[in-house]
Amino acid sequence: MKTFLIRSIVGIFFGAFLSIVMTYTVILNGQETLDSGLFLQNSFGSMLCGWFFAVSSLIFDHHNWSLRRQTVVHFITVIVLYFVLAFGIGWFPFTVEGFLLILVIFVVFYLLFWFAFYFYFKNQAQKMNKELNS
Repeated sequence: MKTFLIRSIVGIFFGAFLSIVMTYTVILNGQETLDSGLFLQNSFGSMLCGWFFAVSSLIFDHHNWSLRRQTVVHFITVIVLYFVLAFGIGWFPFTVEGFLLILVIFVVFYLLFWFAFYFYFKNQAQKMNKELNS
């Protein structure tokens, strides 16, 4: 439960941080005013997105599952939640083209992050094994 709460807080704060970064990007690109309702909607969406990405990583703590099963369950969980959120908030148009665009972007970024974490933790395990053997 403690891990769930910590990851929840970190995810919500990371989502809020991304929302602020995106807002500043819009402002610095010449947008002089912001729609407060749209700002709140996007901010809450970013925080919710940060939360479910952070909390869903708990799936990888099921050590009795294979890495393939963990990855498939995690991928399905986050892609369904992200699609519902992104289309519900209006981050992408609810069209076939919008669906395909978000699908390609999501899969590319998912694979990039998955491989980055995989190689990072593989390297960490090798370092620990090397220290144990010496």
